[in-house]
Formats: sequence, C-alpha cells, structure tokens
Amino acid sequence: MSFPTDPKEKTPSADPENEQSLSPTHSAREGVSAAYEAKSRLINEYLQNEIGFGRYQWQLFVLTGLGWAADDIWLQGVAIILPQIGNELKPVRVEYATMALYAGLIVGAITWGVLADLIGRRLSFNVTLFLAGVFGVAAGGANSFITLAALIACMGFGVGGNLPVDGSAIFLENIPRSHQYLLTLLSVWWAAGQLLASLIAWPLIANFSCASANDCTKTVNMGWRYTFGGITLLMWVLRYIVFDLQESPKYLVAKGRDEDALKVLEHIARVNGKTLTLTLAQFQAASNEKNAAGISMSNWQIIKHSLSSFSLSHVKPLFSTRRLALNTSITIALWGLIGLAYPLFNGFFPLYLTTHVEGGSSSVSTTYRNYVIFSILSIPGSVIACLVVDWSRKSESGFSIGGRKLAMAVFTALTGIFLFLFTTSTTQADVLAYSCVTSLTQRAINQQLTWITTKVFPAPHRGTGDAICSSFNRMTGILAPAIKIVTTPASGNASQATANAPIFVAASLFLVSAILMVFLPIETAGKAAL
Repeated sequence: MSFPTDPKEKTPSADPENEQSLSPTHSAREGVSAAYEAKSRLINEYLQNEIGFGRYQWQLFVLTGLGWAADDIWLQGVAIILPQIGNELKPVRVEYATMALYAGLIVGAITWGVLADLIGRRLSFNVTLFLAGVFGVAAGGANSFITLAALIACMGFGVGGNLPVDGSAIFLENIPRSHQYLLTLLSVWWAAGQLLASLIAWPLIANFSCASANDCTKTVNMGWRYTFGGITLLMWVLRYIVFDLQESPKYLVAKGRDEDALKVLEHIARVNGKTLTLTLAQFQAASNEKNAAGISMSNWQIIKHSLSSFSLSHVKPLFSTRRLALNTSITIALWGLIGLAYPLFNGFFPLYLTTHVEGGSSSVSTTYRNYVIFSILSIPGSVIACLVVDWSRKSESGFSIGGRKLAMAVFTALTGIFLFLFTTSTTQADVLAYSCVTSLTQRAINQQLTWITTKVFPAPHRGTGDAICSSFNRMTGILAPAIKIVTTPASGNASQATANAPIFVAASLFLVSAILMVFLPIETAGKAAL
C-alpha cells in the first residue's frame, strides 16, 4: 500500500488488492465499515509521512513492554515458587496454585480485551497492571494456601489483560506502517520478564527458603514472599504517573470522535517534534460524512455508556466472510494448541530436571542457575523472530522469503522436534542444551503468532479478537496442571517414562500447530494494520 507524497493532495483510496470504491456501508476490507477504513487509512498516512516513529513511540514501547514483562514474571514466578509453597503451606496439590493463576488469566484476557473495545484502550491499560501489582503484593502476605490461590487468581485477572490491551490495542495503533514489525520485538519484554523472575528467585529462594517440608515456617521461608509483588506495582507507577498516555486515535474514530482523534495525533506529533497538517475537514471528507465534535466524558460515564450498549457487534465482524472466518478459526485454534503445549514443558521444568538427570535433582542454587540460563536463551529468540518478520514481509522492492506464516511454521516445527529430542536426554548437559534451544524457538513462535494475530484484526474489533485468542490460550493452558496432577503422584516424584508423557503431548501439539499455520488464508506481510 502506498501513500500520497503530499498529504493534502488527496484522501486515501481503496486498497489496491480490492479495487472497489468505498461507500458508507461497504468496505474493501473485511469486518469494518467503509467510513472507519477511510479514516484509518488517513491516520496511517499521517503516522507514516508526518508524525513518524519518535520519542512518543519509544516511550510507548517501553511502557507496553513492562506489561508483557509482568505477564511472564508471574507465569514464570508461580512455577518457580511452587516447591517453597508446598514446603510451607502444605496443600494437597501445589499445582492448584497454577490452576488459580490460569483461571484469573482466562477471565482477565476476555474481560480486558473486550473492555478495550468498549471503554477504550487508555483506561484498560492503566487498570490492568495496577490490579496485578496490588494483588501480587497481597499474595506475599498469605498465611494459607487457599488465601494465596485466591490472591493469585485476582492477580492473574489483572495480568491477563496486558497482552491484548498493551501490544495490539495500544502499541500497534500508534506506530507508522514502517515500524509495525516492532510489535514482534515487544515479545523481548516477555523474555526479559522470564529472565528477571529467574534472576530474582535465584538468590532470594536459594538463601531464604526451607530445605524441606520438615519444620518449614514462614519466618525461615520468606524467599518466595520477597520475590515479585513490588515490581509489578512499580511498573504501574511508571505507566500511570510518569508517562502521559493518550487514547488510541483509531479507537476514537471508531467511536465517531474525530475531533478527539485529531487532538491525540497533534499531541503525538508535538512529542516527536513534528507538525501535523491534518484537519478535521479532511477526516470528514475521507468518509463523506460529518461527525459530531468529540465529547469529553468521565471514565464512569464511558463505562456506563459502553456496557449499556454491549452486544456481539465486535465478535460477528471477525467471522463476516468465509475467508475471515476461516482465518479467525484457525488463529483461535493455534492459540489454544500452543496454550496447552507451552506450559506442559515450561511449567514443570524442575520435574524434568529430577527425572532426566542421572543421580536425581541438583542443588537449589544449581536449579535456579539453570532457570537463568534457560531464560537468557529466550531473548535472542525474540530478536531473531523480529528480524525474520521484517525480512519476510513483502517490501516495495518485492523482496520476500516466504512470508510470516512460513517463518512461524518453521519455528513451531523445530520446537516440536527438539522437545522429542529432549525426552532422550539423560545428563544435565543434554537437558540444559535441548531446553535452551526450545526456549529460543518457543519465544520466536510467541512473537510471530502475536504479530500475525494482532495485525489481521482491524482496530474496531482488535481488542475483542485478541481477547478471544488470549482467553482460549489460557483455557487450554489450565489443562497443563491437570495433566500434571493425573500423571504424577502428590509427592511430585515420577519416573522418566512418566515425566516424558506431557513432553510427548507438547511436542505433538507443536507439530500439529505448524501444519495448521500453513493453511492460514490471510498473509499479513507488507500490509499496514487498520
């Protein structure tokens, strides 16, 4: 897609791939109105040609990245502290803590993703991490397992909104087309969260934890309580107080608030040191309609108005045509399959260390050192995936190495293959080597799937689409601890053959996912997100 050299010369025309003129009720793209599409193209044009990628977008990259980091801090963190929770609080099955986390993530993903389309990105963005921080701090003071599980679930409710709101609904809608590949790089923050969780846990748990369940009291087992709560709350302070976040201009035009959208674009231009020439008249001319001036409402008024008009209006457009319905269905299935495969391996890494290494488990310090190494390898996976996404998109020169679907399928297939190889390992070196390679390839999958999913959904329904995918990912993920419970005794001890069962399942799911990826009908390479 190309833009006029002089933004004042003409308004955007229909997509070259769909050569048909726009009308108020028909769109060349699937799932959006022609009026919205025309305005979205105008925003894309001025983001690309006048506003550019500058200070505002870099600040947004950091702050949305903190939300992604918080997501993996808690996913990784709960897995890390399970042994210490079991020693002190002595639950019937400590895996129920992971189930509680996923229950909260499921509700949070669907709730905040949908609310991002109803009440706006800005309010949802600010609330999610605050809830995660407050309940995270409270969880550190829990004196019973039931209380801890309940607080972890509440914390998950806040964290669950980070991925659909931060990346897709905030970051993508405020960056020019030339830099949209950076959405993939956002996943490096997820890898950073995993690494941070491991680095914090290594010294704290190794030095402030019970050696066994015998005489394990709160006073001598404070390591897991010190670990994560305050970090999430600090992230919220940076997001809410330090940075002046603006509402998404694409969300505003989807709600008919053209004047407010224009003010936001002018603000972003000022922060970047640029001057915006776009006018309200151009917005109205783009879609051949006149919009009322933006109306300022309080957050409570926005919530009441949005919830009173809630319907399936943001779901139906995701299935409005046969092609889009097939793409949406396969995408949701992929999120579900990978949502189960990922925690089947990553959520129980300590179990595999004890069953695959000759001589049994290593010391606590060695175990957490291996966690750190495992986490470090996920960071280059994020960078590699970002580079592949950029190189494989169809540029104006026509350069392409197969498209994003193929690149994602290759990484997914490699993950399945290396997980099968992991089941053959019998030494600590083998275990660490295969787990590090899978850490790299899995991170690449997560980035590319997030990128493709986010970009294919248009902004008016993007939060809802991402919310459905994210919640389905969490719904299948909750089965991972269930599989762990039914395949191992309560003591956690298991033979290598038993421990391999969930790994075989995970490897198979990754291979099936790789095949499905090839059949995605929509390729996002070289297209700007609406």
